Amino acid sequence: MGHLAGVSGFAGGAGHGSAGSTTVADADTVLGETTPEHARVDAAWAIRISAILMLLWLAPTLVLVAVVGDNVFAAIALFFSQMAVVTFGGAHAVLAYVAQEAVQSYGWLAPGEMLAGLGMAETTPGPLIMVTQFVGFMGAFRDPGAMHPLLAGTLGGLLTTWVTFTPCFLWIFLGAPFVERLRENRALAASLSTITAAVVGVVLNLAVWFGLHVIFREVETLSGFGFTIDVPVWSTGTCALVQPAKALQ
Repeated sequence: MGHLAGVSGFAGGAGHGSAGSTTVADADTVLGETTPEHARVDAAWAIRISAILMLLWLAPTLVLVAVVGDNVFAAIALFFSQMAVVTFGGAHAVLAYVAQEAVQSYGWLAPGEMLAGLGMAETTPGPLIMVTQFVGFMGAFRDPGAMHPLLAGTLGGLLTTWVTFTPCFLWIFLGAPFVERLRENRALAASLSTITAAVVGVVLNLAVWFGLHVIFREVETLSGFGFTIDVPVWSTGTCALVQPAKALQ
């Protein structure tokens, strides 16, 4: 969704005026009139940073895939590496994708457990994206192989954290020095503005997904014409929130 929005915004921004903001002179930014020495980059620096971080990121992933093959740890490494590369927009936007894939596609945890993980992450300090560590823990805990479930879950959580954050450091170290220059690209600014609007829809999707699984006892997924939608199963009777309310009476 964000990628399509970005393409449309890029096309629109190429032929229109300002994307809603005025370009600020370098002298008025935190960088001052000149770029600091540590922020000046060249091709050799970019290649060196890319090689180091890609080795740190891809080496464990490729070793896991080559050694264990079709294994939960390989699946965790590949899925969360992909998630770190292709998603953006903040934790709430990313978790909509993670929740649907982890619950519906991989079966690593149940909807109620995903809700518990999000609630736990919301009540603890630190970035919300750390709920992915809980997802990785549960995935490996459920399919430990020859390991003890607790050990497998711990390793799954650590692996999830590693492959989630290492690609992000790659983008930060490689792209941060160019951020100030990108502000002057009118088409790119329009694209990013469109993506920001699309992220609102993704967050709404997350709210609807979690809301359905909190309120209703059973939810089913309907697919057709390239779309999937979660709908409550009304025939199951009482909503999930009614039972706790009755217990308090």
